[in-house]
Amino acid sequence: MNSDSDIQIAGDLLEVPHLLRPAREHPVTVAEYVGLARALAADRALWAPLVQYDATSRWYHRLRTGPGYEVWLLSWVPGQGTHAHDHGRSSGVLTVLEGELTERSRTGVRTLAAGAQRVLAPGYAHEVVNDTLEPAVSLHIYYPGLTEMPMHSAPATRNVVPA
Repeated sequence: MNSDSDIQIAGDLLEVPHLLRPAREHPVTVAEYVGLARALAADRALWAPLVQYDATSRWYHRLRTGPGYEVWLLSWVPGQGTHAHDHGRSSGVLTVLEGELTERSRTGVRTLAAGAQRVLAPGYAHEVVNDTLEPAVSLHIYYPGLTEMPMHSAPATRNVVPA
């Protein structure tokens, strides 16, 4: 008789390391970049002591670099934001760590609360602003590393999309 209950695996598969892929030191897929952003966001002890707030301009700090990518930490006091822009040939992952940000693009307006993530394709134009009365902090990963930020006219938004 051959049924599922008759099948047994000899030993623990995790005890056979030669059958497992080694963990990559650096991400190479979109899913791995999203995972890196989540891991960094969860490591509050890594980024929270670095955050500063500047009333005259957005504060930013390069948190990490790796082969072909870079990670930035940004703070946003109420009212601070970007002009409409894209990230050239770079893709990106935007993760809100604290507070709330508003993203405007030609497809609409999106409210991004703490924990929200956005994957940005090359050439995707948007503007981001802190429309609240509280400061916000965000994490940005760009791959390849950011070399240009072409400016655009303000995006014509159509609808409101909740985060």
